[in-house]
Amino acid sequence: MQNEKGKTTHFGFQTVPEVDKAGKVQEVFSSVASKYDLMNDVMSLGIHRIWKEAMMDWLAPKPGQNLLDVAGGTGDISLKFLSRAGLGHATVLDFTEDMLAAGKARPISRKIKESIDWVVGDALALPFPDNFFDVYTISFGIRNVTHPYKALTEAYRVLRPGGRLMVLEFNKIPIPLAQKIYDLYSFNIIPNMGKIITGDRESYQYLVESIRKFPDQETFLNLLKKANFENTSFRNLSLGIAAIHSGWKI
Repeated sequence: MQNEKGKTTHFGFQTVPEVDKAGKVQEVFSSVASKYDLMNDVMSLGIHRIWKEAMMDWLAPKPGQNLLDVAGGTGDISLKFLSRAGLGHATVLDFTEDMLAAGKARPISRKIKESIDWVVGDALALPFPDNFFDVYTISFGIRNVTHPYKALTEAYRVLRPGGRLMVLEFNKIPIPLAQKIYDLYSFNIIPNMGKIITGDRESYQYLVESIRKFPDQETFLNLLKKANFENTSFRNLSLGIAAIHSGWKI
């Protein structure tokens, strides 16, 4: 049996020591932080914005709610949440300080600025007390953490009873031909776009590979249930290219 030091995990299609993955992911996002939002628009043809609005539609933010947006990066989800809620608070937590810096530099109103905290932190060891947040979101981030199940248990811990988890992530298309076409686009176009726009092909090669290593919709749904979330369900977006998973702390 391997000891803790000898454990390995995946970093895209590479096998790496488990202890090294977080640092490698941090390097990826530090590299692309300044062009991250632009690349999201280019890679998805802007569709990621529709997916995020779909998550907000399902979440239906309410005035006064307290959001924790993990792997929140440049604050996209938090800004949408506060816009919908009208009155509330959002904490953007990210492992990569450069991503948060890019978010802080966005032109947003003083009122919104006063409603957002930006925190450098780890999804696997959240620096918050139990039963603290009304809503926990993580968008296109959970596939990058070393232990997704542990991240879900941390989400459960910091949510208050009655709180809600929502995960937006790339998933599997249940139509083989459509998945094959999407794979051809992903592996042949996206890394080259990354090179042209950010000067970094390798980071986007990793991001494409990391999607393929993430579990399918039903498998991930079972992980939510294992982490004690109830009333769990998911909705496919764009044929299943992405999916939203929802669960409640009852």
